[in-house]
Amino acid sequence: MLKSNLRLSHFAMLMSFINFLFFHFSFFSFVVDNLDSKSFNGSIIIISLIVSVLLVNFMVFYILLFLSHFVGKLLLVLFFFINAIAIYFVNTYSVIIDESMIGNVLNTNLEESGSFFSIKLVVYVIVLGVIPGVYIVKAKIINETFNKFLITSSLSLLLVLILVFVNAGNWLWIDKNSKKLGGLVMPWSYSVNVSLFYIHKHKKNEKEILLPNATIKDTKKAIVVLVIGESARSQNFSLYGYAKNTNPLLSKTPNLHHFNATSLATYTTAGVKSILEHKRTDDLYEVLPNYLYRNNVEVIWRTTNWGEPPIHIKNYQNRESLKLNCKGEGCNYDEILLTGLKEQIVSSNKNKILIVLHTSTSHGPTYSKKYPIEFEKFKPVCKSVELGNCSQNELINAYDNTIVYTDYILSKVIEDLKQLKEYNSTMIYVSDHGESLGEKNLYMHGLPISIAPKEQYEIPFIVWLSDSKKQLKPNKIVSQNYVFHSVLNFLNVQSPIYDEKMNIFR
Repeated sequence: MLKSNLRLSHFAMLMSFINFLFFHFSFFSFVVDNLDSKSFNGSIIIISLIVSVLLVNFMVFYILLFLSHFVGKLLLVLFFFINAIAIYFVNTYSVIIDESMIGNVLNTNLEESGSFFSIKLVVYVIVLGVIPGVYIVKAKIINETFNKFLITSSLSLLLVLILVFVNAGNWLWIDKNSKKLGGLVMPWSYSVNVSLFYIHKHKKNEKEILLPNATIKDTKKAIVVLVIGESARSQNFSLYGYAKNTNPLLSKTPNLHHFNATSLATYTTAGVKSILEHKRTDDLYEVLPNYLYRNNVEVIWRTTNWGEPPIHIKNYQNRESLKLNCKGEGCNYDEILLTGLKEQIVSSNKNKILIVLHTSTSHGPTYSKKYPIEFEKFKPVCKSVELGNCSQNELINAYDNTIVYTDYILSKVIEDLKQLKEYNSTMIYVSDHGESLGEKNLYMHGLPISIAPKEQYEIPFIVWLSDSKKQLKPNKIVSQNYVFHSVLNFLNVQSPIYDEKMNIFR
């Protein structure tokens, strides 16, 4: 039994030890897997990291509790509760809680977050969060004098500095793996990265940088439908050579082309931004829909997803607004994006039109819920949100069915465009990022692009043209930034920032 009456330093030490025991298995698994743990130097790093994690957490907990028992306990309860949720996702989906993952979490809507609910998550929260929280609240802490506090804090800091000095020769290894190490140490993985996320978000959103004015060069009717895919990886498209027929409709569609492509990020917010911006940048420039809308192009944005940059247009339609005029089972899936689309195009009084359809079809972990039952072509399928509990065959089957459904949606877009014979039209489909499906024990997406496997950044880039005479450049590989300049070219919009090198059309 744990004592309920403890001196301040002993209580802080106990909390640091329990925090270490409960929440750092993945941290040290990564360390052991990425160095020679049997060598003398490897042993020094492991021992130093163990002592450092214990000491740093002890120091922070000790200082917080000394300043205020109430605030210190409140923060400890919060830490344990969030740690429990964080370590569930680390253990279940092999995620790293870095700044980009924090962005994913903070931008996730209620519907999507609910798809991660499981009994295992509840067990994690109760055992690792609630039970320690009850003990923390009930524990009686015996105060220590200021002199005792000063001596204890100083000695702890001195020990940390000694460890830093001892590991001077290991800083290259630590720096190389800093993102993963920082994303696995609790509670600082999310505490520090939440702060960094909001600091960087504030800097980016201080002011949208306007692009130079553009000019529409002709009055010919032209329309681009840009379909932004979600978590679609090219290797599961039969158009790209996949053995299973996941593109039964597109494979029979004339004037359809595809490029090998890579995403510039492995998470939605950055991936969508990359598709819509004119160059790779950390700054917030005016994105394609805003730019064209400001320069007199009709722009329609329809979405069942989230995470796009600020969109400043008149016709912005989300799932809720589209449901008002939608009937049938398809309204519960991404097919809702096509509701009344052709009629909306016909009613436009503009000659140049950009339509963006932001889908959510292949987003995990509930792949089997992303398509109507008639599209369950491959069986058996994974129905659990704990992807590691499914066989890889079940998981890939469920994911492949989302690609079959994507194939259907894209073919429907093409059929609508074919009927608008007065328009020169094109459909461009490009995904925000890829997806891991158990390869190397990784699931879903969100790893830093520098260490992400190819499954998370090799994406489909598919183009259909209404004019069979119009040709595409023989690019071997393209990136998401090609979309911006290709759309300008197709709509014949002249702009000082147009880059012919990133245009896919001849």
